[in-house]
Amino acid sequence: MKDAKRKWGLLPAALLLVLAVGCSSSGSSTSSGSSPKETDSKPAPAKDSGDKGAATTAKKTITITYRDDGSGEKGTLYKWIKDISTEYPNKDVEIKPTPIQASEGDYFAKIALALKSKDTAPDIVTEDTFMLNSDASAGFLEPIDDRLKGWEDWSNGSFIEAMKKGVTASDGKVYGVPYNTDSRGLWYNKEIFKKVGLPEDWKPKSWDEVLNAARTIKDKAGSDVVPMWMNLGKATGEATSMQTYEMLLYGTGERLYDDASKKWIVKSQGINDALTFIETISKEKLGPPLSKVLNGQAGNTANREYLPKGKLAISLDGSWITGNYLDNGAAPWPEYKDVLGFAPMPTSKGQAPGTITLAGGWALSIPSNAQHKDEAWDFIKFALNKENTKKLVISSGNITVRADVAKDPEYTKMPFNEIATEYLKNAEFRPAQDKYPEVSTQIQTMVETVATGTKAEDAAKKYAQDVTRIVGQNHTLEK
Repeated sequence: MKDAKRKWGLLPAALLLVLAVGCSSSGSSTSSGSSPKETDSKPAPAKDSGDKGAATTAKKTITITYRDDGSGEKGTLYKWIKDISTEYPNKDVEIKPTPIQASEGDYFAKIALALKSKDTAPDIVTEDTFMLNSDASAGFLEPIDDRLKGWEDWSNGSFIEAMKKGVTASDGKVYGVPYNTDSRGLWYNKEIFKKVGLPEDWKPKSWDEVLNAARTIKDKAGSDVVPMWMNLGKATGEATSMQTYEMLLYGTGERLYDDASKKWIVKSQGINDALTFIETISKEKLGPPLSKVLNGQAGNTANREYLPKGKLAISLDGSWITGNYLDNGAAPWPEYKDVLGFAPMPTSKGQAPGTITLAGGWALSIPSNAQHKDEAWDFIKFALNKENTKKLVISSGNITVRADVAKDPEYTKMPFNEIATEYLKNAEFRPAQDKYPEVSTQIQTMVETVATGTKAEDAAKKYAQDVTRIVGQNHTLEK
C-alpha cells in the first residue's frame, strides 16, 4: 500500500500502521518467488520407541510469508522475525520466514495462488489492507474475532481504534492484526520555500493555497525546480489511486463508496473538483514532465532523486518516504530532517475537519488453509505486542498502529513520526469492498487521461461508464 506503496514499511504507519500503502511495503526477505511451502522442511514424525509414553514430539514449524523486495536476509522484516523468534517462549515451535520475492503487484497474485491450497498456504501471511477484503471475500483468510476477545491488548486501547477499520472486511469481521500504517501529506523543501518568499512553516488551509504556492515556485525558483509532484499515471498503480485521487476526492467531503446505500458513487461534484485540481496542475505546467511521472519509477524519481537534489518543491506522498534517506536507505540524505517539512493536506476549501489523509498499511493474518492456526495466533500476539511492534517500526521507519508505541520516546524522537501519526486523527480508508481493486484500476486510467490532456468532465463520464460496467447499474449512485 509502500502502496500505493506499500512498504512493511512503507500507518502509525501513523499510528501508522494503518496500515502503509499503496501504499506502504510489507518488508523483505530471501525467497525467489517459490510458493511458501516449497522450501519448508517438514518436521520429522515422532519415532515410536516401543514405549507408548516415550514418543518424542516433533517441533511444529510456523511459516510466515511476506514480500521480499530483493533485500533478502538484510531486509527489515526478515531480521525482525529472526530476532523476535529467538525470544519467543514457546520452544515447541519453530518460526520460519518463507518470503516471496516479487514486485508488489506480483506478490498479490502469487500469494493468492498460495492461499488456495493447504499444501502451499503459510500459517501467517502479511496482508496489505488494500487486498485484505478481497482475500477475505474469496475465503482465503480466517476471521479472528473470537480470538481477539481473549486478547487484552485489542480491547484496552493499546491499538489505535481508527486503525482497526483497515483489517475489518465488508462482512464486519476482523481478518488480521495491523502492524504498521501510513499517512499522507505534503512534503516540501524549506530551502526552496525560503528562497521564493514562502513560509518555512507551511500549513496551507485550502487547495487554492497549495496551487498558489506552486505558482509562486514556478515563477521564482527557476526552470530546473518542479513546483509540485503527484502520482498521475497507470504505471504507478495504487499510488495514483490513493495518494493522488483519493486524497483529493476525500478532501472534498465525497467518498468512493456510499456505505448507507451500498453503492459506488460515479457522479458527484467531488469527483469533478478532484479532477479539476489535477487538470490545473497539468494545464499550468506545475508538475513534472510527463515522461518522468507516467512510468513505474516515478515515485523513486521524485523521492530518491528530485527531492534530495533540490529539484522538487512540493510532493504529495506518504510518510514512509524518509526511509529512503536513512543511512541504510536507498538514497542516504542526512540533512533531510532539516531540509524537509511535512504539511497536512488541507480539505478543498478548508471545511471541517480542515485536513485529510488516507491511511493504508499491513497486517498479519491467518490463512483459512493454515495448518497450525492456534500456534499462529499465539505467535501473532507475541510478535505484535508493544515491545516487538516498537522494534519493527523503529527499524523500518514506519508508523505504528499501537497508541502506546506512538507515545514512546524511542518512537517519537524519530524525525516526522510524531507529526505523521498525528495526521491519522482524520484518516480515511479505502472501501472494504471486493470490487475496489477493479475500481482502482479505472481511477488510474481516469487520472492519467486528465494529466495527458483529456477534459476533466469527459474523463469523469468515461469513469462512470467503466465503473458501472464493473459493479452493475444497480450498485452505482449519482449525486
